[in-house]
Amino acid sequence: MSTTDPTSAPTGSGRLAGKVAIITGASRGQGEAEARLFAREGAQVVLADVLDTEGEAVAAEIGKAARYVHLDVSKEDDWHDAVAVAVELGPLNVVVNNAAILRFTTIADTTLEEYLEVIMVNQVGTFLGMRSAIGPMTAAGGGSIINISSIDGIGSKNSLVAYSSSKGAIRSMTKTAALELGQFGIRVNSVHPGGVFTPMNGDLSKEMLDAAHTQLPLRRAAMPEEIATMVLFLASDEASYCTGGEFVVDGGWLAGDINPFLPGAPPRRP
Repeated sequence: MSTTDPTSAPTGSGRLAGKVAIITGASRGQGEAEARLFAREGAQVVLADVLDTEGEAVAAEIGKAARYVHLDVSKEDDWHDAVAVAVELGPLNVVVNNAAILRFTTIADTTLEEYLEVIMVNQVGTFLGMRSAIGPMTAAGGGSIINISSIDGIGSKNSLVAYSSSKGAIRSMTKTAALELGQFGIRVNSVHPGGVFTPMNGDLSKEMLDAAHTQLPLRRAAMPEEIATMVLFLASDEASYCTGGEFVVDGGWLAGDINPFLPGAPPRRP
């Protein structure tokens, strides 16, 4: 494992200076990490979530570079209000569609209501976020939309019928949007995290989550800050020729399987 601390917060170098960003699901987890990193790198950030108390607290800690807005990503009117708050700060340059929910149920045990609950937040929320950004980003001369998918949008696991469906849709919608919006200078990319230590995992400690990821080449789960750095890259002008892409941040999960009985495998942990 790298000795680098991914949670460290060095002084920003201004990679997003002058940009205005909306980040959904920003009250905690990956969204919070992205919001804090964006602000350190010079952006004005609108933190959007339904967890108002937590989101307002994070925005207050970030300071004058942050605003909080209540946003149910499945509601068109909420998106209109969030964009209005963002454009008060300046031209809208970045939207990160990060908000998501996760339910573990087999197909046989998943009700239509449960399935649609996940689809409305993860898939419809991303669709509305992209659509809401087109007008203001076109007026701004371009921008970057980053859609948070998952490795489960590329493959899947048992118990993830709704989640994988939504994340696979995000993967495909990203490509359609990239094809349609490039003419306006709007780049659209998807990020595909693997296992990440966030509140989405419930009461699992980092040690417990790492233990569940020892099959990976890096032999641990990610910290949310490690996903945020990829999102930062895609939001920045450094990614000016990246659109329609899939950016996997998974510790090697999709690289293949380590066979412990063949040469090159790491020693087994006790």
